[in-house]
Amino acid sequence: MSSTQHDQPPRYPEAAATGRTKRPLVIVLGVLFALGIAVIAYLGYRPITSTPIEAEALGYEVIDDATITVRFKVVRDDPSADVVCIVRSRSRDGSETGRREVLVPGSTSSAVEVTTTITTSKPPGMAEVYGCGGSVPQYLQPQQG
Repeated sequence: MSSTQHDQPPRYPEAAATGRTKRPLVIVLGVLFALGIAVIAYLGYRPITSTPIEAEALGYEVIDDATITVRFKVVRDDPSADVVCIVRSRSRDGSETGRREVLVPGSTSSAVEVTTTITTSKPPGMAEVYGCGGSVPQYLQPQQG
């Protein structure tokens, strides 16, 4: 072989040389991908409603084998907004024995206490707040007239 052939750069770059030049690009793309996933997760899991609502059961009282009352507190960022809460009764074995939707009308206070009665299909063991939301169904909204 002549000496001019050895002075030319190789036809295919060596694996070590290509790894060094692509590594920063791969790292940057990986970081951008992770940030994109984090933003999507944040947007997907943040509350959809603009007025967060929290509810807490304060107590319950078993009235008889088919009735229980539950007292709960609702706290909302916008006190004037109507809220619907679902309360439920559970028997001693843990199964759900009754459920009720309760309209919590808007008020001047951000925190309100509500007491309601649940009719059950089996003897109740306890009652709890299942959850609350700002989308009040039409059949629960007060009739205007």
